[in-house]
Amino acid sequence: MPVYEYKCKSHGIFYELAAMDESQEPKSCPDCFEMSPRIIRIAPEILDMSPAKRKAEETNERSMHEPAYSTKDRREMDREHRQGCGCDKEKPSGSKLLYTATGEKMFPSMRPWMISH
Repeated sequence: MPVYEYKCKSHGIFYELAAMDESQEPKSCPDCFEMSPRIIRIAPEILDMSPAKRKAEETNERSMHEPAYSTKDRREMDREHRQGCGCDKEKPSGSKLLYTATGEKMFPSMRPWMISH
């Protein structure tokens, strides 16, 4: 069973074991037996994080669960690519990058596991 934090108005924070389905229910304070709600504390590093870093962290978290796929349509609509990221420039002579009929990248090389941008 996990340990959860609860906060009594009079005596402050205390810890209690509780089943996960009972974690949201208030627990009685061990000192005064008053029913106290569960609290969730946030690390100070998150509160003091710069807005740019917070946005980057949120983007990384979101893309972990909803990856963006590189397709021709996405590249044409992407602001970064319209401004010229360099991916549409002439490729070096050794490049084996090909595009499928739907505009997706294909790598018929000895390293097909490599990921492009």
